[in-house]
Amino acid sequence: MSPDLVVVGGVATDYLVQGRSLPEPGGSAEGDVFQEALGGKGANGAVAAVRLGARAALVARVGTDGRGLTQVAWLTQEGVSLEAVVPVPEAPSGAVLVMVDGSGRKQTFSAPGANHSLSIRDVLRSAELIATARVLLVQLEVPLGAVQAAVRLARAAGVRVVLDPAPAVPLPEVLLEDVHVLRSNASEARTLTGIRVHDRASARRAATNLLMRGVGAAIIAAPGGNLLVSREEEAWLPHLPVDAVDTTGAGDAFSAALCVALAESQPLLTAARFAHAAAAIATTRLGAQAGLPYRDEVEGLLADVKPDVQPAPP
Repeated sequence: MSPDLVVVGGVATDYLVQGRSLPEPGGSAEGDVFQEALGGKGANGAVAAVRLGARAALVARVGTDGRGLTQVAWLTQEGVSLEAVVPVPEAPSGAVLVMVDGSGRKQTFSAPGANHSLSIRDVLRSAELIATARVLLVQLEVPLGAVQAAVRLARAAGVRVVLDPAPAVPLPEVLLEDVHVLRSNASEARTLTGIRVHDRASARRAATNLLMRGVGAAIIAAPGGNLLVSREEEAWLPHLPVDAVDTTGAGDAFSAALCVALAESQPLLTAARFAHAAAAIATTRLGAQAGLPYRDEVEGLLADVKPDVQPAPP
């Protein structure tokens, strides 16, 4: 059966420590909680999509070391299709160190390992898988050539393309022109546009910059909420009232939920509202994988707290 969503991205093991405060440069700090879990933006996106009710396939590389075997086991348990996940003996599996303080602020440090060996050939082998999906989700933890190849295959087959541009790097215009929806945080938006996003107005400037360069629609996370801008509409989604403890994985939850709703042919604004709620739930639990919500949780939050969607100012 064809997948609803194909994710091209990274797989890693997350090693997370939470403490009262983050260490200063050159210093150290003691944490209270340690967590080891599946991570990587590709894996997170695929797992989140399955938990939200979609059929998701992952195009990725993992090492043949112990971490890689465990990563594959975790993905299998979550129900992600792994036919396009390639084991590579010559590179270690990806790993990410995550530090979170008492207010939910985080720092991460990653060793991409096998993720950086994903090749254009790997993607081309997955051409039929991508062409039969409804949505392609790509991130930037794998080589840009592989991302561009996947996007070209998707566009040729009429598959919608969603880009989560993290970790942030400047991107070629030819890639942006093929993206239907781009979802970024403020830091990523600044890397792509040179615009410092600090409020709704600056988020609009960054989104407008991306639309002028060919992106179909942009959703920019800014202080206080998410701004959606397309050629047809603009809407501001203020943060939902939840008790946030860790933002790790919230962006992955947003992008995956957006793709799931788009695969269900939901209008873009409806899809953004669904994604907005999924990301809010993800912040209420420690760790990226632990925070990824299930469908009933998102629908429950949407039923309990109607998102305050504000139209564009006159």
